[in-house]
Amino acid sequence: MRLVFSFLFALFVALPGAARAEMLEGDALWQALRDGGHVVLFRHAIAPGGGDPASFQLGDCATQRNLDESGRRQARAIGEAFRQREVPVARVLASRWCRSTETAELAFGTAEPFPAIDSFFQDRARGPGQTEAARVRIQTFEGPGNMMMVTHQVNITALTDIFPASGEGVVLRPLPDNPKGFAVIGRLRAWE
Repeated sequence: MRLVFSFLFALFVALPGAARAEMLEGDALWQALRDGGHVVLFRHAIAPGGGDPASFQLGDCATQRNLDESGRRQARAIGEAFRQREVPVARVLASRWCRSTETAELAFGTAEPFPAIDSFFQDRARGPGQTEAARVRIQTFEGPGNMMMVTHQVNITALTDIFPASGEGVVLRPLPDNPKGFAVIGRLRAWE
């Protein structure tokens, strides 16, 4: 058994950098963001409940699960954390779901719809195609600044195997020549 463990550990250590990128925290993570060239996958801010109501319609926020006041405060705090630390934001892409768009607008003042990061929670068949389109967009981002993608837990987990909290960001370094397309370099709870 010890031999198997030793072999697996050696294999892990030998994996390419994308699979075992150094995880940054605190000031080091904020400095990486100030330097630019990263993508942050944000789960939308607090929106009580799960999934969407049966009456869900994409263009009608009244039929969707939306941010509550604590979610709106969280979204504003995310944006304030980026402004205070002078992190350059080049582009803000958002799911077309109202809770993602509102999070992006409250945090960063803008939101560009990007269907590849729409929720597929209730239609898992769409997941692989959307995940691939999002991965390609991440892989090809070069900056300057950073790109924010405000999306949903299901999308972030499909891309990174991370289950983020509401409002949490997963910071990625694009890797144009890597099949995965990026390395996860940190997790960000900008409102804390």
